[in-house]
Amino acid sequence: MSFGARPLRPSASAPCPCGRAVFGECCGPLLDGVPAPSAERLMRSRYTSFVVGDADHLVRTWHPRTRPTEIDLDDDAVWEGLVVDEALEDGDAAVVVFRASWRRAGEQGVLSERSRFTRRGGRWVYVDGDVG
Repeated sequence: MSFGARPLRPSASAPCPCGRAVFGECCGPLLDGVPAPSAERLMRSRYTSFVVGDADHLVRTWHPRTRPTEIDLDDDAVWEGLVVDEALEDGDAAVVVFRASWRRAGEQGVLSERSRFTRRGGRWVYVDGDVG
């Protein structure tokens, strides 16, 4: 099931949009379906999904109980950077606090979120978040 246009993926040797490493060693494998080793890595891959327009990855990694029926990626938004402020895991639950910078049509801003994750079937999934 496809939820968006074909993603514009970086080359494997290009810097990863999440800022952690090169794409082929960072978010690339996760976007291809490799399970995230931590909630923070999953959150980073989800940020990268917004950068490259990969709605399918967002759907796959969203808890079915809280996943929306439609995902609308804002084609006009340009995501410019990610800062992870905190990542806490406790068994099968986790919280990741982050800030993501964006610009659109001459405006710019920062999305701040406290995201909640759970491990489901051995894989981390996004549950929900508080935007602040």
